[in-house]
Amino acid sequence: MDKRHLIKKALEAQQKAYVPYSHFKVGAAVLTENGEIYTGCNIEIASYSPTLCAERTAIFKAVSEGHKKIKAIAVVGDSDFTYPCGVCRQVIREFGKDAIIIVANSEDEYREYNLDELLPYSFGPEDLG
Repeated sequence: MDKRHLIKKALEAQQKAYVPYSHFKVGAAVLTENGEIYTGCNIEIASYSPTLCAERTAIFKAVSEGHKKIKAIAVVGDSDFTYPCGVCRQVIREFGKDAIIIVANSEDEYREYNLDELLPYSFGPEDLG
């Protein structure tokens, strides 16, 4: 996996963010199990609750194209190391329990995590019995 390429795709997606209220742009790029990359940006709506994070946009695009497992996700934002929110961590859990989560400021400055580090004791499909 080329981490720099995945981060680059997230940085490109970040520029497409629709953020007229917060002005806080986030981009994400998801690597699927077969090597395809899907990108997403955050999209804000005036009533706030329908707002969609970049990570979920990218993951849902991949899932809507038939990919149910992600290998990695790169996230970039307007702050120093923008991390996925709790809801996005739960979505990553559903489709990428073993995924590498890359939180980056640039192609050269990034941190890597596994899901257990960011969402310990997570709830998943197997918990539904």
